[in-house]
Amino acid sequence: MRPSASFALLSLGLIAAPSLAQQQVPATTGVDGGNEDLRRTLAAERQELERQQRALDEQRARIDRLEARLSGRGDAATQSAQTALPPGGVPLPASPPPVPPPATAVASTAGGEVQTVGEAPSDQRQVQVAVLAEQGGIITKARRATMEVNFEYARADRNQVVFRGVQIPEAVLIGVFDINESRQDVLTVGAVGRLGLTSRLEINGRLPFVYRSDKSVLAPVANPGQPNAGQLDRPVSGANIGDIDFGLRYQITDGRNGAPYLIAGVQAVAPTGTDPFSVPRDPLGNALKGATGAGFWGVTPNLTAILPTDPAVLFATLGYTYNFARTINRQIGAAYIERVAPGSQPSASAGIAIALNPRTSISFGYAHTWAMGTRTRVRALNQTTQELGDAMTAVSRDLQIGRLLLGVSYRTSPSTTINWNVEVGATDDAADVRTTLRIPFTFTAY
Repeated sequence: MRPSASFALLSLGLIAAPSLAQQQVPATTGVDGGNEDLRRTLAAERQELERQQRALDEQRARIDRLEARLSGRGDAATQSAQTALPPGGVPLPASPPPVPPPATAVASTAGGEVQTVGEAPSDQRQVQVAVLAEQGGIITKARRATMEVNFEYARADRNQVVFRGVQIPEAVLIGVFDINESRQDVLTVGAVGRLGLTSRLEINGRLPFVYRSDKSVLAPVANPGQPNAGQLDRPVSGANIGDIDFGLRYQITDGRNGAPYLIAGVQAVAPTGTDPFSVPRDPLGNALKGATGAGFWGVTPNLTAILPTDPAVLFATLGYTYNFARTINRQIGAAYIERVAPGSQPSASAGIAIALNPRTSISFGYAHTWAMGTRTRVRALNQTTQELGDAMTAVSRDLQIGRLLLGVSYRTSPSTTINWNVEVGATDDAADVRTTLRIPFTFTAY
């Protein structure tokens, strides 16, 4: 045999030997023990193969989403995820591909079964904007409905000193002081409904039930020796349906290519509650029952911008409330009220919502409303002759209502999220504190 042929046969033998060795069944002490080891090894290998396949599928899906964003297209997976969002959720943009997960730990039971220990961490794909109570995040998807129950408590405590007299330089006052202290507690239970007519159009409505308690103390300080002489306590309360509001919202943009969601809406308020001009009053004009409504129709166009920036969401809202004037024609005390025209109310708010984990997020913001003065046409009433004087128009001062906003959201299920909001008054005209608990439920309506 030639040397070259001998070398070739020797090389083939060296290569084939390890393969034959790998194909041999390991020696075991018994048939049952060998089969058990084989089953265990096979199950472990199959588990590892499935884990790697899941990692590849997830990587392929992320690459497809990134390619869709780069080409300006939306993919079905993203649209499906947005449809399945919980109430008030805002979808986050696609995150960068994650680091491949570590090898899955495998544990063997006494019966030879293989079980997975632990699971890969889930990605956070949405954030709750808790402080957007009126807007409610992005538009409710078509054929989806959200029913919400909310509980609200507001407290306003004001102290005011009124001086009627003459002020002389060097802080010398000659006249009469009135110390006015008022406390107001308002508890509201509301039912809110939202329905997605199309993928961009939503209708909504809110029915509140209001309990209100007002306590005021008027202490005329006329005699320094008896500072509490003439003190009047006026506690009143009332419970009834409040003012119903309803409206439409339309989503202008869909948030693709890094653009914000732009949502235009209009809300209307109907004077269905007990208004301040219809409550019973004493001969001096003091209310004997608390009002649960404002008593005027109002319309508020607004524009909301929501910008997802993983892992946070930025939001801002601009609005303008126009209140319609109303003819009253009622005597209150020594005055005859003919017509009242509430001032308009421009408003703005902005803030940020941050995802702490896939279920929990917090929101911070600031809201400000400029309530312009109310114009009232009134006539003085002569108590003796019951004759009306000349008509005159009184204009109240403007109100600056600023609030610091804080919200916490916790998603209990894909269709339910618990939202807790707190507003703290930042200006003298704002309520001291307002807190709201909202529990929405989302389901397919038709």
